[in-house]
Amino acid sequence: MSQNPSPENRPQQHNVPAQQPPQYAQPSGASFEPANPHQAGTYAYGNGGGQGPEADQTRRKRGKNVMGVIAFVLALIGFIFACIPGALIVGWILLPIAFLLSIISFFLKGKKGFSIAALIISVVGTIVGILVFFFVVASSFDEAFSDDVSAEAPAQEADNAVVEEGDDSAEEGTRENPYAIGTKISSDEWDMTITDVTLDATDEVLAADEFNEKPESGNQYMVIDVKLTYQGDEPGGSMPMSTVEYVSAGGNTFDGLDDLVIAPNALDEAETLYKGASTEGSIAIKIPSEDAESGVLAVSPDMFADKVFVKVK
Repeated sequence: MSQNPSPENRPQQHNVPAQQPPQYAQPSGASFEPANPHQAGTYAYGNGGGQGPEADQTRRKRGKNVMGVIAFVLALIGFIFACIPGALIVGWILLPIAFLLSIISFFLKGKKGFSIAALIISVVGTIVGILVFFFVVASSFDEAFSDDVSAEAPAQEADNAVVEEGDDSAEEGTRENPYAIGTKISSDEWDMTITDVTLDATDEVLAADEFNEKPESGNQYMVIDVKLTYQGDEPGGSMPMSTVEYVSAGGNTFDGLDDLVIAPNALDEAETLYKGASTEGSIAIKIPSEDAESGVLAVSPDMFADKVFVKVK
């Protein structure tokens, strides 16, 4: 017998609901901690990521170039010392250090304002320091090789000298108030005296040597008689190294080097003198004839002595 199961005879089926994944509720009051700690800034400050006020303050602190500031301070101090002759060496030490630090600070993070300022000040300070150094050396050289001169008026002039109270005339020995002829002018090693001046000695000069040329029209030869005495202590003695120049009323200078002529009884400047020895002679200078009496003589007893002025009549 065949069995044909009918729907009524089939076993009853039960629908079983599908299982859902377990739901985990977040405990109340608990804060969510992100798995990646680097995302904390995003949650703390929003979507901007490090754009909050605290981040700006941090960037400002990181923006200061400390080495640039140090270089600026050293350059400023070095510049000040470079301007002081007595402390010049301190400036020369600080300025190169500031220059190097300013260069290095350009390669570091941060603002470059102090670095640029330090670089400029260190360069300018070095230039100023060099100028001050040369000024100090020149002053020292001048003090070492420049001798002050003294003057002793001739006896007749000294007896007739009258000093008036309240006289504010120029210092004696200047171009405005030259020494009188016959005044003994002394340096550390030499005494020099202009014993006489002949303003127009053209005929005498031309007669002294046949090779002396006649001066051009409007010019004449003047002759200055000089006495030199050596007062130094050099064991080998010394030769005269005095200078005599004529300064016109207009301020032009004339000396015997312009026209090499031989004066009558010419001064022997190649003679070696020892302590206490003297030599006398004359020097010829071609000068303008116009206002010849208005000029003065500019004289110096030796090469390093100060220049003073003497009258021509």
